[in-house]
Amino acid sequence: MTVAERYENLKLKVVNRREEFLKFMKFVETETEYLTAPASTKFHLCKEGGLLEHSVNVAETLLKIKNTLAPEILDESCVIVGLLHDLGKVGMPNSPQYIKNLQKNYPPYKFNNDLVYLSVPVRSLYLIGDKIPLTEEEVQAIIYHDGQYVDDNKSVAGHEEKLTLLLQYADSWSGFVIEKIF
Repeated sequence: MTVAERYENLKLKVVNRREEFLKFMKFVETETEYLTAPASTKFHLCKEGGLLEHSVNVAETLLKIKNTLAPEILDESCVIVGLLHDLGKVGMPNSPQYIKNLQKNYPPYKFNNDLVYLSVPVRSLYLIGDKIPLTEEEVQAIIYHDGQYVDDNKSVAGHEEKLTLLLQYADSWSGFVIEKIF
């Protein structure tokens, strides 16, 4: 199954907030680089379409582990946070966060310095805004999805909700195992 087919299957799992979600995803797909952006400048999936592939990997992995460890969490929540946890990597409409590095060597992409700096989770929530109503657990999961890899996340240590912990693991598993960035 292609990444695009997997993505469309995941979107079908959003039921309770379907109208808002689909309207927002149409905006994201047509007005930002979501479908074509890399997942990183030089690490996992630093290629065209890498962000979408990573987001799909994370959402699918999150659903698998939540079914075993926390089946009470809604599939819808997993899909929303899985697909949108790194949304900030698109930058802004008409201004991508990652641009092709025109130098012939490494890395293939570089950060767009014309953007106001916002961390990826903060930009993600900024873009989502009030377009999709999020639960507090979903907001926490998006903000702290990088877990121990970000110093700022120490403030939530010991206070993580189940969804946050599962998203942290799904993101790490996707990046380090599925996408093999070693």
